[in-house]
Amino acid sequence: MKRAIYTLASTALFLPVFLVSAQGITDPGGGAGDFERLLKNILEFINEVLIPFIIGIGFLVFVWGMFKYFIAGGADEGKREEGKNLMIYATLGFVLIVIFWGIVNLLASSTGLEDDKRLEDIPQVPTI
Repeated sequence: MKRAIYTLASTALFLPVFLVSAQGITDPGGGAGDFERLLKNILEFINEVLIPFIIGIGFLVFVWGMFKYFIAGGADEGKREEGKNLMIYATLGFVLIVIFWGIVNLLASSTGLEDDKRLEDIPQVPTI
């Protein structure tokens, strides 16, 4: 049952990307403009939507674990242990998502897919 739910969730996550890109991968001239734009859109989605969403979920899990450990599990050792485990899992989740985010940005910068607009926004020293 869990495998079916994970398969359905992963399909629902990536299906819109494939449907949008179904019109064509390459330019008629043989260039890779559409494919490059698709990769940039995926990278932008990961950096601006997916990573903050997962970090927010991890923060909520950490806060829920704190609540279970300190408030709900005051005298009950089982609830305290459950809250402690939630906090540990949330911390491990933070570490893993930061590693994933770093790998994605490392691959993007090494392949030239990162957005170069940041360099244009830096004010330059005027020359005389």
